[in-house]
Parts: sequence; C-alpha cells; structure tokens
Amino acid sequence: MPIEIRELIVKVKVNERENNNAATTDPNARKQERDASEDAIIAECVEQTLLVLNKKKER
Repeated sequence: MPIEIRELIVKVKVNERENNNAATTDPNARKQERDASEDAIIAECVEQTLLVLNKKKER
C-alpha cells in the first residue's frame, strides 16, 4: 500500500557562534556535527512517519 505524505514540517534551529573560530575548527569535528545533525533529522522523520501510520491504523 503506498504512503502519501500530505504535510511535511521542517523545523530548523540556527545557533550563532560567539567567536570567529568556527572557520578554524577541526574538519573531523565539523563532519561529526553534520553527521549528528543528519541523524537527528532522519530520526525525526521516522518518528513522524510512524505517528502518521499509527493514526491511520486507528481509523
């Protein structure tokens, strides 16, 4: 059975860094931050999809 997503909500948090050392940080640290951010986005998408599916089952 195909799943139709009618509504997609994207929440974004932007953190302003207080110092200008962001450009000089370790590239591995930036990659880890990016990976963690992607994991959080994926986890939220999965959670929302499961909520929609559970609501559909209740009907």
